[in-house]
Amino acid sequence: MSKPHAPPALSWALDGREVDLLHYVFARPDIKQLRGHPEKVLAAIDDYHHQFNKLMNVGLSKGAFITKIIAERKPSVMIELGGYVGYSAILFGDAIKKNGGKQYLSIEKNPEMAAVATQLVDLAGLRDVVRVVVGSSNEVLTELISEKKEIDSVELIFMDHWQDLYLHDLWLLEDLKVLNPGVSLLLADNVIMPGAPKYLEWVHATPQEKKHIVNNSDIGSLSPNPSFVYETAVSEFDTDFGRDGVAVTKIIGKQDV
Repeated sequence: MSKPHAPPALSWALDGREVDLLHYVFARPDIKQLRGHPEKVLAAIDDYHHQFNKLMNVGLSKGAFITKIIAERKPSVMIELGGYVGYSAILFGDAIKKNGGKQYLSIEKNPEMAAVATQLVDLAGLRDVVRVVVGSSNEVLTELISEKKEIDSVELIFMDHWQDLYLHDLWLLEDLKVLNPGVSLLLADNVIMPGAPKYLEWVHATPQEKKHIVNNSDIGSLSPNPSFVYETAVSEFDTDFGRDGVAVTKIIGKQDV
């Protein structure tokens, strides 16, 4: 099989590599063999990543780590904040399906990214499980939890959008009362590079320390809950971009402050 050539990068909102990826995948001579096979679609995305332009995907090592967590916990619904081109939605959505889950909800603010992700998810045959929603994380979460009542408890959430938003979105989930001890698990990517220091400070802090953080922070209209007792471990990985880590946070219980 001759190696497909990536078309020239397009000039658009970012640098074009994401739409370029879509053209590359659908121009492959083995496109028919990709349809309905998540692992083959992921391999095609990896081919593009290694041969042409690097993509900000979760990667093989972190992907395997999170896939194992999905297999162990078997959540009915998993939420992703920051979908990018759909690599993690395909990888984790397939894992959700294989482990008896119902839905992988991918929230992506950029409509072009969401369009690329939707096409690749459809190619992988996962539209029955993966749902890509366009919008900012806080607005979509509020809509799905408070307005549409589609989510009453968060089982597993993967934060992979802007690191500066991690803490505020966690505060929002606390405020919306969808985090439950022994049930909810929080996964936060890129906590080493580029880093999420404020998020890590919060999930490592005691309830008393978190109360102090709230009293000295601009929380806007949010109502963070300092009473949650979190247990957090950061697993480190070598990636194509350097050393990085995923923070895994369990909710142990609550403590009056």
